[in-house]
Amino acid sequence: MTGVEEAVAGELRLADPAVRASRAEAARLLDPDFVEVGASGRRWSRAEMLAELPGMEGGSADGPRYEVTGMTGVQLGPDLVHLTYETVLAGRRARRSSLWRRSPGGEWRMYYHQATPVPGETGV
Repeated sequence: MTGVEEAVAGELRLADPAVRASRAEAARLLDPDFVEVGASGRRWSRAEMLAELPGMEGGSADGPRYEVTGMTGVQLGPDLVHLTYETVLAGRRARRSSLWRRSPGGEWRMYYHQATPVPGETGV
């Protein structure tokens, strides 16, 4: 698998309610230096995200699920991939951007993530 394919697979796993509900599974996919700027504007550390992720929307098998569309990726270097895509969760759209980096052990982990809300129904 290429780095882009590995990053896409990891990103899709993080959208899976079973992975979101498991701190151990999510921890395997988040880089030790992970940071997120969420759609709310809040900045999240790795520890904060792992503590809160199971209770967030999208983390329950019987609740709303992330709908992922338009995912594309670019390999920026041998150990760095940039992904962009859109999601819909409970009627709210967001544009998303993630950086994935390869660890010294060869695993691809999310290093940075940002979500930006898409206003209105036009998707502009």
